[in-house]
Amino acid sequence: MVRKFSRKSLPEKIIYILIYLFMIFLCVVCIAPILHVFFASISDPKYVMSQSGIILWPQDLTLEGYKIIFRTRSITHSYLNTLIYVGASTAIGFLVTVMAAYPLSRKSVLWRNVIMMIISFTMLFNGGMITFYMVIKNLGMYNTRWAIILPGCASAFNLILVRTSMMSVPQSLEESAKLDGAGPMTILFRIYLPLVKPTLATIILYMVIGAWNSWFNASIFLTDRAKYPLQLVLQEILMKNDVNSLMSQSSGELAGLADLYKQIVKYCCIMVSTIPVLVFYPFVMKYFKSGIMLGSIKG
Repeated sequence: MVRKFSRKSLPEKIIYILIYLFMIFLCVVCIAPILHVFFASISDPKYVMSQSGIILWPQDLTLEGYKIIFRTRSITHSYLNTLIYVGASTAIGFLVTVMAAYPLSRKSVLWRNVIMMIISFTMLFNGGMITFYMVIKNLGMYNTRWAIILPGCASAFNLILVRTSMMSVPQSLEESAKLDGAGPMTILFRIYLPLVKPTLATIILYMVIGAWNSWFNASIFLTDRAKYPLQLVLQEILMKNDVNSLMSQSSGELAGLADLYKQIVKYCCIMVSTIPVLVFYPFVMKYFKSGIMLGSIKG
């Protein structure tokens, strides 16, 4: 790589240096806030309160903030609720997307283009929040877990992405499988899904992150706090500054220290909600680029 760089002209070298400097700057801008939140969450609360800038190294290491939030019933219950919502909505959404994309990708299906136009229309226009609320309530899903799971399962964008990827699979593979006696479900799960694996990993990434970060639907449709997802509880803590009740749930001894631990509790809550996504993301990222490109071959 050094040899290739040395062979370039002076203007090209300057451009490359500027590009690398810009990318390093972007990395610093993106990583610095994460490091600040992480180091602040494990630092002494008095030190955190006295700092006004970015914390790039922990001081007087302590895990008291994490002990507080993991001893809090609302945090642990909401964490479990979020795992249920993410798992159920991703599994159902994946099945619905795949089962719809397969027939719509086949040329033999009647009115497939008309159906796709109707589905694509929903990406541009919808009935609005009031209509959405009335549908959920009239279906009897108000204040139930289904109000959080089902609305996020179907995505027109994910359907179009998977359908386009399946259209790139040669028709001859399906014809050969039919000659061997394979049925539609066997063709779908044994032939098509393995061939469009990068695209499937991409939509799973979208579904998981979307369900994990979702809190608005829960704020509208849920009144029972026992069903709250993690993000809604964190929204109350961070936006409404409701740390006193959190401290009182955790430990009576620390209830009087709410002002002291207020900042690191917030930082710990942010890390608790961010770490699962940071762990999950690298495993799927290797499929992300190829999945997007595979889904853009045909329209």
